[in-house]
Amino acid sequence: MSILQNVSFLQSLAKSRSQPIRFAVRGIVKSPARNDNKFPKNVIEHLNTAHEQQTNGIVYDKKPFRMELQEGKRYSWCLCGRSKGQPLCDGTHKLVQYKITHRPIRFQVETSGIYWLCNCKQTKHRPFCDGMHKCEAVQKTSGK
Repeated sequence: MSILQNVSFLQSLAKSRSQPIRFAVRGIVKSPARNDNKFPKNVIEHLNTAHEQQTNGIVYDKKPFRMELQEGKRYSWCLCGRSKGQPLCDGTHKLVQYKITHRPIRFQVETSGIYWLCNCKQTKHRPFCDGMHKCEAVQKTSGK
């Protein structure tokens, strides 16, 4: 079954239900019943200031990371790009010898499901992929 057939199937299934089905595609959550696109929401963004950091970390990879996330669970997304447990933070930014000023982005999702997290660290919708890995500047870097 092709991707277009999968999407058509999900849209027809959503129309037959009283509640819309929500599914994530490369970081964008689509609600077929309302026919709108938006990025997933970090429900705890207002609780911390790490999302206000002006600079981005180094490019770890040039493609997003598909990950199943649970509603209500808190995650720490690596912004510095040096974590060994990408895309999540392992505390590498705390090592004094690296002199890293970036802090992880703490986040929670509204609903459990599959999400695409940014691995190029250049997204404007931290921590969710917004396709920035496709831009020429990211593609020219030495990341994976």
